[in-house]
Amino acid sequence: MKKVECIIRPEKLEELVVAVEQLGISGLNITQIAGYGNQKGQTDTYRGVEYEVKFKEKLKVEIVVDEEKVEDLVDKILSAARTGEVGDGKIFIYSIEEAVRIRTKEVGKEAI
Repeated sequence: MKKVECIIRPEKLEELVVAVEQLGISGLNITQIAGYGNQKGQTDTYRGVEYEVKFKEKLKVEIVVDEEKVEDLVDKILSAARTGEVGDGKIFIYSIEEAVRIRTKEVGKEAI
């Protein structure tokens, strides 16, 4: 099993969810985050005073899948979340040793 974690623009969430559902993946977790990378921040003006906003609002999406679905999932994320502009996000892939569903005590693939 693998955990695919991606950082995306908030406005791309619905498109990403539709793409993931097309693969038959039934679950994901979303966390609201803020950060900066190559995109850096932006300058805003409030009541005539200019200030810099360093952190941009992003979403972290976490999905655990069988290893054979990882490549298709990454392709779907790339097509759904990409705008071609700085700040589109990142994808991270981790190995998952084990998964257990608390309610039924199912283990492994059955748990996800």
